[in-house]
Amino acid sequence: MGALETMMPPPKRARVNGVEIGYYEAGPREGVPIVLSHGFPELAFSWRHQIKALGDAGRWVIAPDQRGYGLSGKPGAVPDYDIDHLTGDMAGLLDHLGVEKAIFCGHDWGGFVVWQMPLVHPERVAGVIGLNTPFLPRGPSDPIAAMRARFGPDMYIVWFQTPDEPEAVLGADTRRTMDFFMRRPAAGPVAPPPSASGSTFAFRDLLKAWDPSVDPRERLLSDGELAVFADAFRDGGFFGPVSWYRNFTRNWERAEALPTRIDGLPCLMITAELDAVLPPAAAEHMPAFVGDLETTMVKGSGHWTQQEKPGEVNRLILDWLDRRFPK
Repeated sequence: MGALETMMPPPKRARVNGVEIGYYEAGPREGVPIVLSHGFPELAFSWRHQIKALGDAGRWVIAPDQRGYGLSGKPGAVPDYDIDHLTGDMAGLLDHLGVEKAIFCGHDWGGFVVWQMPLVHPERVAGVIGLNTPFLPRGPSDPIAAMRARFGPDMYIVWFQTPDEPEAVLGADTRRTMDFFMRRPAAGPVAPPPSASGSTFAFRDLLKAWDPSVDPRERLLSDGELAVFADAFRDGGFFGPVSWYRNFTRNWERAEALPTRIDGLPCLMITAELDAVLPPAAAEHMPAFVGDLETTMVKGSGHWTQQEKPGEVNRLILDWLDRRFPK
């Protein structure tokens, strides 16, 4: 058996919100469940260490492959991946499980989803945990225009607005792509990686020029773990995952009608010291927008925090759960 079979519970499937969602479940079906929301380019498998630790601690934990990823459905239209659909999938999964409310824990793009849950589906949320990804209040201008002006046209989120090319580049060799992304941070100061063009976070250029033999970053995954990601994206492609990014403007327009604060909910923000994409400084504004907030930092971790420092992440989550949601 491969890493997916040995490190994850048996997969389950549910038809929710117009799409089939594949998900994994552990722990007793009692108390308030914790729903783990992964980011890009990841899978529910990214939470393998947390699923085991939470389940072993007697917590009901649920981790879906989100739409466009892994075992879940992959709709063919860009608007099918906007925040209404993504949060709707979470609410629909609770309906399928007969659950009124859950604690939502999200990393990377999954963090954006879980911070939107109290704004879009407040009646379904008991608490929120953000891992690396802070709550971001709606900005004054179109975020894609702002990112283009600040980081340049080759910055990956701006580049992702281009039809077809991102899927072709990322999908040309999924093992190489995932090995490029899934690395521990290099020693030394954290800085956004520039490309030859000078654009920041220009992953297209960096991936094309990447030579693993001289990469100073340590590999994060075993061969078996890397194969889980590589196989999933080889089979499922990148249209769905990239289309999450193609809804930034749509989501920004939609958010004009939403609340701007999160109050009345226990919230935990876990930052990662060495994350160049979502640095701890990105969360400094949160006390002004989140009424009941605890913030802590995982030292020595880059962007893939739940996989880089699983023991520390598990300890922080379980400590907060025991205090705020005692069994």
